[in-house]
Amino acid sequence: MNVSIACAADFSILYPLLILLDCSDLYSNGFGNSGVYTIFPAGPTSPVQVFCEMGSMDAPDSNKWTVIQRRTDGTINFYRGWEQYKTGFGQAPSEYWLGLENIHLLSGKKSYKLRVDMEDFDGGKVFVEYSSFNVAPEKDGYRLTLSGFKDGGAGNSLDHHNGQKFSTFDKDQDSDATNCAKTYLGGWWHNKCHLCNPNGEYLWGESPYGIGVNWSSWKGYTYSLKAIAFKLSPQLELDAIG
Repeated sequence: MNVSIACAADFSILYPLLILLDCSDLYSNGFGNSGVYTIFPAGPTSPVQVFCEMGSMDAPDSNKWTVIQRRTDGTINFYRGWEQYKTGFGQAPSEYWLGLENIHLLSGKKSYKLRVDMEDFDGGKVFVEYSSFNVAPEKDGYRLTLSGFKDGGAGNSLDHHNGQKFSTFDKDQDSDATNCAKTYLGGWWHNKCHLCNPNGEYLWGESPYGIGVNWSSWKGYTYSLKAIAFKLSPQLELDAIG
C-alpha cells in the first residue's frame, strides 16, 4: 500500500483558500494515496490528523474513507475521561479516537455513511455499514443517530446504541442505573449497557465478560477483537458510484 503523510503546512502553501474537511476532499484535490493527512473539520485554524483510506489504484471510484476510530494493537489506552473523548487522543498512524467534537462537526457539514471493519485473531474479517450517520452537539450529549443497516457478517450490535448520548467514567449519560463506561472500561454511546464496546480494553482474544473490544453479534462478550475501525464517507459520493 502506498502511504502518504501530509501536514497542515503543506495545505497552507498549496491551498491557502481551501478548507479540506475530510478524506474525500483530499482525494478530489489530488491526494490519492492512503495514509495520514490533515483535515479541518473545525475550520482553518484547527487542524487534526486522520488516516485516510483512498481505495486502490485499480479502483479509482472506490470509497474514500475518513477513519474516526481505530484499534489495532493495544498501544493506546482508551479508558479516558470526557475531555479527552471530546477533543480526541492517540496517533493517526496507529490507534486513535478523532474526538466527539470533530466527529460532530464532520457529520453536521455533510451527510455521511458509516462503515465498521473488524478482524479477529484468526484472520477472520467482517464489516457493517449504515447509510446514515450523525452525532449531535455537546449540548445534546453527542447523541448518536444512524440508520440503513447493511450486514457484512458482523451483525447489528451497533443498533442497540442508536439514539444514545455518549458516556465516560466521569460523565454518565447512559440509560442504565450503573455507569456503563466505568463498568466496561471504555467511553461509548452506552445504553443498558452495550452490545458492542469498541473502546473497551484491548485483551488479545478470549477475555473477561464485556470489558474487551467486543462486538457481541459476531464474537460475543468474552472475545476481544484484534482490530476494529470506524470510518465515514460522504453519501453523495457513495450514491454516485452505487
